[in-house]
Amino acid sequence: MVSPAETASEEEEALPGPAGAGDGGEVSTEEWQRWGTSAPLPAVVADVVRQLLDMEFVAGEKMRFGGVGSKIKGDFKDVEDRKHRAVYETLADSDQKLQYYSARQIGCRLLGSRGYLCQKCWLPMEDCMCSKLAPCNLWRGIRFWLYMHPKDFLRQNNTRKLLWQVFGIEAASLCLFGIQEHEDIMWDAFQRSGKEKVSFLYPNKSVTPKSVKDLKFDDLTLNADLQEVERWTATWGEEDIPCISLSMLTSSVMHKLRPQPAWDRTCTAAAAAGLLSELHMRPELSEFDLEGQAEAVECSLDILLDAFTVRRVRLGRSITRRERHRRDCI
Repeated sequence: MVSPAETASEEEEALPGPAGAGDGGEVSTEEWQRWGTSAPLPAVVADVVRQLLDMEFVAGEKMRFGGVGSKIKGDFKDVEDRKHRAVYETLADSDQKLQYYSARQIGCRLLGSRGYLCQKCWLPMEDCMCSKLAPCNLWRGIRFWLYMHPKDFLRQNNTRKLLWQVFGIEAASLCLFGIQEHEDIMWDAFQRSGKEKVSFLYPNKSVTPKSVKDLKFDDLTLNADLQEVERWTATWGEEDIPCISLSMLTSSVMHKLRPQPAWDRTCTAAAAAGLLSELHMRPELSEFDLEGQAEAVECSLDILLDAFTVRRVRLGRSITRRERHRRDCI
């Protein structure tokens, strides 16, 4: 069995961020949604952004960002670090700490990426690939929910973004881990659909996964790409969550440039393409052109790889991934 993996700690080499991108004031709902979501701006994220801007005003100097995750740089980093640690220590509840941690990660990325990254493809403006992507309608019997760690938000080589770029934000919806409003929206959708029509694309090793042929399509199936066992148990009183095993999945083309935790894992977009290809083989679904939708995702991966290759060549960087595993790629 091959399972997808797109982890926050392994996903991307350090790329230079903008020297300063804190201009523009508070983040509006419109600005927030242009990054790839139809959900309202989370209140906790808005609060963190407001706090950062207030500290900037008091300090009398502009924030500077750079590196992976648009981290705060310079003297302002020390001021902000002391401030956020003080706030964190006042939070007794673990859920509140998680929300604050997630919101701070997201807030820094939002401010640090302004005027630097394209809001659709999350690449630097000069490397924008949006004009090369061809939108495609996803069959209405499927909806993807992309459960994303805050450290993966606005990462340039994150492949989850390709799914909503290709299929649209209603067919492939973003849910940010640790952001209560986002998680509530996703789980409300699951409950409306019913547990029989919810499946998780990331297999849980503690349970026996279902095959693609076991999925039900009499109305609507929602697919999430990361499991959350505690919420599933609290919602439906069952510890075993329904996971999907893909039988024909191969490694992603993104293996050529970025490190993966293991050779036998792939990225989220490649896993989604594999799922669509296997569903196409079910006779009752063959009329919905799922193979064409899988090819659209695979094409978007090729475009992302090409964009990164061109960028690295221009910046004088290696276009060969680091060797981390001794055995051959599956």
